[in-house]
Amino acid sequence: MNGAVLLDTNIVSYLAKGDTRAERYRGDLNGRRLCVSFITVAELRLWGRIRKWSQGRIESMEQTLRSYVVIPYDDAVATAWAELAAAAIHGGRDRSDRMDWWIAACAIRHGLPLVTHDSRDFDGIEGLTVITHPDPA
Repeated sequence: MNGAVLLDTNIVSYLAKGDTRAERYRGDLNGRRLCVSFITVAELRLWGRIRKWSQGRIESMEQTLRSYVVIPYDDAVATAWAELAAAAIHGGRDRSDRMDWWIAACAIRHGLPLVTHDSRDFDGIEGLTVITHPDPA
């Protein structure tokens, strides 16, 4: 998928809400195919249910999701996840990162750079290219 990038859930959220942090990433996204993982789709749907979004807000999010290429689960993604999860666990990483590991596995499997605002969630994952513009310290 030349010219494509995988967006972390936080970036999709920033773009959908018009969050000012989204502006930091516009240059990285313009003219590129924007992809999301199947996990991002699930996370956003979960957020709507947990936060009891209105039907209108849910429909708006679904419309937003239709504008992205969704990277599905497949056997190669599962293998990439198992490899990076094992390395992370052996390296002492917290196991609560497992949802992010699925996103990383999708990026690695498809050779896509990952655009995220939470780069710490992906520190030390071999083979993963991360694009981030964190908040100033």
